[in-house]
Amino acid sequence: QVQLVESGGGLVQPGGSLRLSCVASGLPFGFELHEMVWYRQAPGKERELVAGISIDDGRKYLDSVKGRFRISRDNAKSTVFLQMNNLKPEDTAVYYCNTNEFWGQGTQVTVSS
Repeated sequence: QVQLVESGGGLVQPGGSLRLSCVASGLPFGFELHEMVWYRQAPGKERELVAGISIDDGRKYLDSVKGRFRISRDNAKSTVFLQMNNLKPEDTAVYYCNTNEFWGQGTQVTVSS
């Protein structure tokens, strides 16, 4: 059974930082052979891709987070991270970990003073 478990969300002031983690288990062929992606969905908005990392560490980012967010992976721990710096109120959303058809339950990030 595939599980993606996110953690690290919370309430932070504008300009603050958070680090999200997603631990994967049960992925077919192993974690290291999966592209991992972070999405987010704000209230009333569609889900959008925030950042992705390929099996050879290629990275892609939503334009609005470039220079502020960084995605990384630790294959030995089957974990993907999203380091989020200089957070803005518009970053407020539920953040989801994804690979192929598998999704985590999401973790809430709220940026507010």
